[in-house]
Amino acid sequence: MKRYALASLTAICLVGGLGYAHAQTDQPRRSSNGWLLNAPNDTERFRLLQQYLRGFDQPMWEVGERYQKLYDALKLENYDMALYQWDKIKVTIQSGYLKRPARKANADAFLLDQNWAVVDAAFKSRNKAKAWDGFELARNSCMSCHEAEKVGFMNNQPLFHNTMPPAKR
Repeated sequence: MKRYALASLTAICLVGGLGYAHAQTDQPRRSSNGWLLNAPNDTERFRLLQQYLRGFDQPMWEVGERYQKLYDALKLENYDMALYQWDKIKVTIQSGYLKRPARKANADAFLLDQNWAVVDAAFKSRNKAKAWDGFELARNSCMSCHEAEKVGFMNNQPLFHNTMPPAKR
């Protein structure tokens, strides 16, 4: 009897253990918040990061937001805010062409090499007319760069239609 009970208990444990192991392997793998760390290797992690960080469109979206804030700051004669946004626009464009180096030449030629400093000085003057002249230069530089990059359609949107500098005083 002891032998029979021991054999039965062993069989129950064995079947139960196999059943549990089988149930564990049949379970779909749970999704994890570790999307990057769960990648099988560094090559796949870098591919995921590159996909996540996208191209030049995301920095340009940020530039557009900051451009609008810059325009609003000038309307309020808040030159500190205008200068802050202008600095961040430069940083954002430079960060953007880290991801898309082909965009660097036009971004530098149209905006960052010479025109950026001219616009910066106009805002630092805290003179309303000079500041708006600087903004007009920045706006035209942006739109010219879009044309050079063959994305001129970007210029036909409310962001540019609604941010025309006020008439010269």
